[in-house]
This record gives sequence, structure tokens and C-alpha cells, in this order.
Amino acid sequence: MLNDAIRLAARLAEDAVPTYSHVVKGTGHFVAVSGQLALDEAGGIVGEGDPAAQARQVFENLRRCLGAAGATFDDVIKLTYFVTDMAHMPAIREARALHLPDDRLLAASAVQVVSLVRPEFLMEVEALAVVAE
Repeated sequence: MLNDAIRLAARLAEDAVPTYSHVVKGTGHFVAVSGQLALDEAGGIVGEGDPAAQARQVFENLRRCLGAAGATFDDVIKLTYFVTDMAHMPAIREARALHLPDDRLLAASAVQVVSLVRPEFLMEVEALAVVAE
């Protein structure tokens, strides 16, 4: 678990935004998880047309990937969200809350894209983590 992650103030007007951190610093082994899609273990899409179902599957896939690297969501310092519609962000926040407490303010970016690798995908999420040595 990354116990020494530090949220740093960047002295920006946006520092007052309570849902993410502009800067997070940690010490340990770096883990990068590629963008995860709403695919089950057999490679089938989960929740076609359903942002909530896709978000839950994406976070489950992130959990599995982190675990393969010896990490957990406790070690995550940044999430990047790629969505085909910003209206999917509430579903993503709900799925995130199943794995991370609301007061755990990671660095984060959200980007609306025209499309993902296949049109049925509504979102893709990647993670950066630091695992304590």
C-alpha cells in the first residue's frame, strides 16, 4: 500500500476543486495500467449501451491488472478517463466509489473522444500506481 502518497497544492485556482488532485507524489515501484475496456474474461463486451455496467467492468478489469502487478487501488495515484460522452462520468464515479473512497483524491484527467477502438465501447480508463518498496 502506498502510505506516503502526498497531495501537493499547485497554487492554481482549480486547487479548490474537491474531486481530484493536481499533483500527487509518491515513492516506490511505478505501475502503468493500459486503458481498460468493458470486456469480460472471455473477451466479450459487457453492458453494450449501458454506461453503468461498462464502468463496473472497466474498474473490475483495472483491479485485476493492478493485482497482476502486486498493486491495489490503494496504490493508484492517477486515473485517466476516455469517454465518448461526458454524460457517462456519473456512472464512472459510481463505479470508482466501489473501489476508492470519495475522499481519496487522485490526480485525474477526463477526455471526451469521438470514438474508441470499437463503437460499442463507451469508455476506457487507464491507471498509474506506485507500490511501496
